[in-house]
Amino acid sequence: MMLYMIVERFRNQDPVPVYRRFRDRGRLAPEGLEYVSSWVNDRLEICFQLMGTDDPRLLEEWIDNWSDLVEFEVHPVVSSSSAAELVAPLL
Repeated sequence: MMLYMIVERFRNQDPVPVYRRFRDRGRLAPEGLEYVSSWVNDRLEICFQLMGTDDPRLLEEWIDNWSDLVEFEVHPVVSSSSAAELVAPLL
């Protein structure tokens, strides 16, 4: 499974509509897109969410469910230990 760090910027720096929709409708993630964990900055303006899937098209479907309230950046990521393994032969 590929991991993706999603950077979500709440439109107008307003978390209330986002949390209201989440409360009322859930994560709205399609089957096959796995929530791993998330963190929100201390000003409640940006969410950093780690998601996993084998099908990146599911990310697009999920983003479509939220794009009216959130601006998204999607970054494919690997764990630090995996990165260390990739770099080790170059050391």
